Amino acid sequence: MPEKETAVNDNFEDEKKSRIAALGEASELQSAGVDFITEAEKLKYSYNFNWLGLPIIQYPQDILAMQELIWNVKPDLIIETGIARGGSLVFYASMLELLGEGIVLGIDIDIRSHNREKIEAHPMSHRIEMIEGDSTSDSTIAQVGDFAAKKNRVLVALDSNHTHEAVLKELHLYSPFVTRDSYLVVFDTVVEDLPNGYFADRPWDKGNNPKTAVHEFLKTHQEFQIDKEVENKLLISTNPDGYLKRIR
Repeated sequence: MPEKETAVNDNFEDEKKSRIAALGEASELQSAGVDFITEAEKLKYSYNFNWLGLPIIQYPQDILAMQELIWNVKPDLIIETGIARGGSLVFYASMLELLGEGIVLGIDIDIRSHNREKIEAHPMSHRIEMIEGDSTSDSTIAQVGDFAAKKNRVLVALDSNHTHEAVLKELHLYSPFVTRDSYLVVFDTVVEDLPNGYFADRPWDKGNNPKTAVHEFLKTHQEFQIDKEVENKLLISTNPDGYLKRIR
């Protein structure tokens, strides 16, 4: 690359980092992002998007963030707890298809037959494996360990039961699979920032959710740190404090 072009690219990246840092200090914008989610989720905004034909049930901003992480890390294994309708599995598989290697391992306590059929019939199914079972059971963890033992770069996404206890248990069990410089992404940490009682029909709430589990986990796991740059540039994210990078 010519020296001039390299300098231009370096300047662009430096300017981007400065802009992102400024966004992190923009408290009114940060609050506006939470306000948006508070109102949007009343209308189930996150249920409106598909990835290659299957519902993904994520915010577009977080989808873009995961795309960047996957492209940078280039994992040969992505582990996801919580399959739902399969769109996120297909999304991760399509990214690995672009990279030319790797599989996605999805885990769910109940993979409904109609969802399984659509996932297995999808063009990206050759990069997808699934385990039906409790994500924290000994048998499931043993199976995950067999997959991870053969891989060099592993990224984990936790998106199943969102109670503090359940997420904290998953954090302890799945964090050892994450390789250095990769990510452990905890979804729906925004529950802590939403009004008390917001999820009246769910067991999680303010004080009992993925973010409280993350903060508890980090007290004894200094090998991970919150990558604030990711959420700062998004402004709207369901995963604040949930993008954990393994630094050692």
